[in-house]
Amino acid sequence: MTEDRVQSPLRVVLTDINTAVVESWRAAFADEPQIEIRNGSLLDEDVDAWVSPTNSRGRMDGGVDAIVKRYLGAGIQLRVQKAIRDEFAGTLPVGSAVCVPSGAVRPRFLISTPTMETSSQNVSETLNVALACAAAFQAIHRQNKKAPGSIRSVALVGMGARTGRVPARVCANLMWTGYTLFHDHTFADYDDLRATIEAQLDDIENAPVDKPVRIEPHRRAGSHR
Repeated sequence: MTEDRVQSPLRVVLTDINTAVVESWRAAFADEPQIEIRNGSLLDEDVDAWVSPTNSRGRMDGGVDAIVKRYLGAGIQLRVQKAIRDEFAGTLPVGSAVCVPSGAVRPRFLISTPTMETSSQNVSETLNVALACAAAFQAIHRQNKKAPGSIRSVALVGMGARTGRVPARVCANLMWTGYTLFHDHTFADYDDLRATIEAQLDDIENAPVDKPVRIEPHRRAGSHR
């Protein structure tokens, strides 16, 4: 059965060195004034968790992943890959995420969510950004359920906008979709999350490019709203 749920406040920071992404966020999130949007580096954000777009094997060898690994040390990749082995038998599907201790005081956690299956894959014609963003927020739900209040703030970069070659406006709109889904619903598992997003965004190419699409989550046994 479904249950009503009161969410704890979450401070969300969107930050990127790509000015086009930042300006597109400002347009897509114009009705979300509580979101902090900055033109800068993820490494500068003093939050509980960073979200790093990755690949399905958790190889942190390019893009933001590589920057994060240099900052946190090589052990972070080992922790990410161990979580992928333990929770997903070694392959992290797009639309899933792992949350691991960072080994640092700030951020305390790293959330890894794949925007692509292999490194440097072009995902500009996919829904992967929405899937990855929604999965990152669902990982926060899961972590806070396990340890209430452990993630109260999070920073994200423009998912897929660099290595994945997703246009800035599309990136921003799909991230808005993933973010609003976080407020509307939490899922029992990532399979349900992926199915919900894919079913409702299947015809997204016919939607206006400047209008983000809000997912309408369905109620079902085992899910919470």
